[in-house]
Amino acid sequence: MKKGLKVCVIGGGSSYTPELIEGFIIRHAELPVEELYLVDIEAGKEKLEIVGALAKRMLEKAGVPTKITLTLDRREAIKDADFVITQIRVGLLEARARDEHIPLRYNCIGQETTGAGGFAKAIRTIPVVLDICKDIEELAPNAFLLNFTNPAGILTEAVLTHTNVKTIGLCNIPIGTKMQVAKLFDTEVSDVFIEMVGINHLNWTTKIIVQGKDITSEVLSKASDAKGLTMKNVPDFGWDDDFLQSLGSLPCAYHRYFYMKEEMLAEQLESLNTTGTRANVVQQVETELFELYKDENLAMKPPQLQERGGAYYSEAALDLISSIYNNKRDIQTVNVMNNGVISCLPDHVAVEVNCVIDAQGAHPLHVSEELPPQVKGLLQVVKAYETLTVEAGVTGNYQASIHALTIHPLVGSATLAKKIVDDILAENKEYLPQF
Repeated sequence: MKKGLKVCVIGGGSSYTPELIEGFIIRHAELPVEELYLVDIEAGKEKLEIVGALAKRMLEKAGVPTKITLTLDRREAIKDADFVITQIRVGLLEARARDEHIPLRYNCIGQETTGAGGFAKAIRTIPVVLDICKDIEELAPNAFLLNFTNPAGILTEAVLTHTNVKTIGLCNIPIGTKMQVAKLFDTEVSDVFIEMVGINHLNWTTKIIVQGKDITSEVLSKASDAKGLTMKNVPDFGWDDDFLQSLGSLPCAYHRYFYMKEEMLAEQLESLNTTGTRANVVQQVETELFELYKDENLAMKPPQLQERGGAYYSEAALDLISSIYNNKRDIQTVNVMNNGVISCLPDHVAVEVNCVIDAQGAHPLHVSEELPPQVKGLLQVVKAYETLTVEAGVTGNYQASIHALTIHPLVGSATLAKKIVDDILAENKEYLPQF
């Protein structure tokens, strides 16, 4: 009989936590979590208590005997954990609002995971995640760190290259894509197999198989007209049919920032003067969610959580934990070290690819075909930006920061890069000890 699990969720006061709790409830038979620690920082204490109380009510209603502990003591939460999940936002939503506003001053896209906004979030978050890793190395050396914090690929690369922690980066886009394809073809998700190649928030679905039949070109034909092939936080602009067919693969939602830069920037500038940026919208959604969570009669995940943008977050996280715990050897798309899987990228960088998941972790599968130049070119440039961002985030290297944004397609100018980096450093000073 396997021992019961200890799971530690860092950023436990997040509005996403009820999604995770629901997943633990559904899978309790295959994933007997004995202890669940929700940990947060002093600034998140009130939210932690509200979410924690809801989590306890959910477990009690479901009759699941998992013991929940709420704590601000990260070391206590990590000690002897089997899995550590990170879902943190350094600087809270106020920092996200700055990440989105600063680039827009210079007519550049402001987005929390890519471009200048993603860079700002990464350099704020890398020191905190590496600090968490020191605790894991000391107090739970056998634990798996599952990182859900954005930008997930950059943070995974920082952990893989600067610590000894067993880490896997996770995103809800791969599982979301499977769900969208299943809906498009009116079939079960279990009937859908996809091959994804790339890096986090810049991956291409190169192969789509439904019930054993390769329907990639059919999906590409449908995708140009189909609504819903996006995430809550990315506007649903349709793809051009000729463009998709010539690309030969299905781009992820975030590709719109690269392939439809002008339209996306125009939409952001318009929103800036009306509803505000996505951070302003999320702040409103969060306020409403936490009011709901306070209701002592609520003992389930409220449907309004879908508006937050984290659809299928729980499935992605719990699929991964269950496959490791139960040594399932199934295939999932996660962030791991490249080690030659994508031949046009260096070995030591993080990539997002199909992996076999077993008790030892994630083992990447080789990509079935060489990537065409239209994919390879963008992938190499953005990966170079990510590697420079890791260097900046770890060492506080000012030159690496400027070069990172100079080569990023959403900035692409040394003059703009310097101005944006200077603003980011000035407005995030308290979160950037490495600089």
